[in-house]
Amino acid sequence: MPLHLIKLAVGCDSVKELKSWVAERMRTAQQKGLPRHHIHITRMTPKRDAEILAGGSLYWVIRGEIAAREKVIAIEPFRDRDGIGRCRLVMQPKVIAVAPRPMRAFQGWRYFEADVAPPDLGKSAASIAAMPEPLRRELRDLGLL
Repeated sequence: MPLHLIKLAVGCDSVKELKSWVAERMRTAQQKGLPRHHIHITRMTPKRDAEILAGGSLYWVIRGEIAAREKVIAIEPFRDRDGIGRCRLVMQPKVIAVAPRPMRAFQGWRYFEADVAPPDLGKSAASIAAMPEPLRRELRDLGLL
């Protein structure tokens, strides 16, 4: 069973906005002739990288709920210009909406076990994924979703 990571998408208000951020980064990478991978830089390097690379994803918390994920394809430790250790989380540039679940804020990233990860919103739930997020949140809070 793969291990996942979970992280806050700071400054992002919706899955749609996250998708547009990733699309913009992919356009920039294509213009520069770089590989089309979404890269997120963190300060800490996961020690359980083999478990994550065995099919794990980075789950994004957006406005207080787990809302989307991206499959992790590489973990690359490096040192920045100041000699500080950093880590590139390299992901497939495909944002996948998941069944929303409330999540409190935290700092950095956390390991996220596969047995507690929310399922993807499949094609059968496309109408839920297409709903405006404020409406979807309100319906969820009322227990209707």
